[in-house]
Amino acid sequence: MAAVSGLVRRPLQQVSGLLRRRFHRTTPAALQMTVRDAINQGMDEELERDEKVFLLGEEVAQYDGAYKVSRGLWKKYGDKRIIDTPISEMGFAGIAVGAAMAGLRPICEFMTFNFSMQAIDQVINSAAKTYYMSGGLQCVPIVFRGPNGASAGVAAQHSQCFAAWYGHCPGLKVVSPWNSEDAKGLIKSAIRDNNPVVVLENELMYGVPFEFPTEAQSKDFLIPIGKAKVERQGTHITVVSHSRPVGHCLEAATVLSKEGIECEVINMRTIRPMDIDTIEASVMKTNHLITVEGGWPQFGVGAEICARIMEGPAFNFLDAPAVRVTGADVPMPYAKILEDNSVPQVKDIIFAIKKTLNI
Repeated sequence: MAAVSGLVRRPLQQVSGLLRRRFHRTTPAALQMTVRDAINQGMDEELERDEKVFLLGEEVAQYDGAYKVSRGLWKKYGDKRIIDTPISEMGFAGIAVGAAMAGLRPICEFMTFNFSMQAIDQVINSAAKTYYMSGGLQCVPIVFRGPNGASAGVAAQHSQCFAAWYGHCPGLKVVSPWNSEDAKGLIKSAIRDNNPVVVLENELMYGVPFEFPTEAQSKDFLIPIGKAKVERQGTHITVVSHSRPVGHCLEAATVLSKEGIECEVINMRTIRPMDIDTIEASVMKTNHLITVEGGWPQFGVGAEICARIMEGPAFNFLDAPAVRVTGADVPMPYAKILEDNSVPQVKDIIFAIKKTLNI
């Protein structure tokens, strides 16, 4: 009772201040979104924005997609814009390319990019070369998308990375998202682009949640094709990667930072056209370079980066040879222990960094 009467006798401002201090204010939790939902949201927004956009592929409609990336789109947009196709990649890829030439904007989903080999004539000869062969008169605004690279337990015929294959071809743009922000921003930019764009997703990343920044939640959010992102600043070595291995590189960088080694991690985002300027600027700062990819070593993405660095101004800044960390030069084994040893692991990246720095 005495405490209450004491409060009554105090000035009102003091009392209100006392009461305010009893409440603890916390920062609102950041929105989390999986890569799967980010791609779905990006396609949904573009389907809503432009009636010329449509999606076709195996099981994309009534089944909501083999990996549920197109969940809910068929119910929202119907049979004319979300189209189930027969199991014939050559056939439905050709239909999609023809539709793009006629002025539509198709999104052609391959259940896995390993199956895109069935349609590679349509992707390269029909889609990638037409703008050049028509003297710039005929655009082919099409997106080829689906999971790419190693998954888990699906062996040699379902585990290949096609980044180097498609990155080799003039006339194509090739993007390779890592997190949810990448996935949404790049799929939207790909759909709006007037050129054929290959979007190389990763099956193992579909269900992984990432913080989804406020700007990425906007319907106008785009990530420019051809621009890399520095995911972590560092001073001792540049680590360049794309797709799932970006996460491994960041894990390795966290471990090494406890030993006083600061790695600059670059998420390529785009394979073609490659943002060599960002890589060169980083190498000129750190004087060391390693590349990390899940694909095979010969004629790979890492090999191209090393060649471009050697041919450019950053070469004279290197204090040690550039090192590549890649998948093993074998078809993917089925046995898990062999599979684990066929794709880059965090320990492999740490070993390569220490070797490059002569530690």
